[in-house]
Amino acid sequence: MTRFVKAPQGQGITLDRRQVLVTGLATGVAGMAGAGPAMAQGPSPYTLPALSYAPAALEPHIDAQTMEIHHGKHHQAYVTNLNNALADYGQLQKLPLTDLLAKLPDLPDAVRTAVRNNGGGHANHSMFWSIMGPGAGGAPTGAVAKAIDGSFGGFDVFKKAFNEAGAKQFGSGWVFVTLAPDGKLLIQAKPNQDTPLMEGKPVLMGNDVWEHAYYLKYQNRRADYLAAWWNLVNWQAVNDRLARITKGEVI
Repeated sequence: MTRFVKAPQGQGITLDRRQVLVTGLATGVAGMAGAGPAMAQGPSPYTLPALSYAPAALEPHIDAQTMEIHHGKHHQAYVTNLNNALADYGQLQKLPLTDLLAKLPDLPDAVRTAVRNNGGGHANHSMFWSIMGPGAGGAPTGAVAKAIDGSFGGFDVFKKAFNEAGAKQFGSGWVFVTLAPDGKLLIQAKPNQDTPLMEGKPVLMGNDVWEHAYYLKYQNRRADYLAAWWNLVNWQAVNDRLARITKGEVI
């Protein structure tokens, strides 16, 4: 069984059970002899993606102040906290974020919750920014439109089901669209920063229903925010994600 362990000198390594025992013994001996200088940490492996549009570009549906705080403060905090949590686990730092989240049950207890919350937050928000844009919205196009029709019988039915799932999500969370093994689209609500990626499922699109995503403009009117959000969906970006997913990528 593969185990991820905290390395003595800040470098993550993958060890089997026998290697864990040997390394533990060697570490104890080194500790008695006096530890050497710590190895310098490399650059943070996870970074905040830049927005492809100005914070005010999503007005009037999402206000500029919300975007500035949401992207520059909340999302940045998830990235910073994730990097800090993995500072002593070099092997984990090397994993693509989707792989890191898929391995969540196998992660060390010391970092599992931090990865769940902050890694999930990083993945969810990175997806979120990428599927929105100014001058977007309207009816879906291309393969996504066909998938929605085949899975739900039409865009209006799909949108209603998506909005209802988002409105019913208790407290903080997200509403996602993922794909079933047969290729049908599924709507799935998740609490906090959980994501279908933690189950090895791809995310086609999703909306953030944490209050920080909408409260400055909509206050407690989550349903109004959910309805307005469709004016921002960049269907070309969603089609691009679907093309990658159908090729086998888990994104």
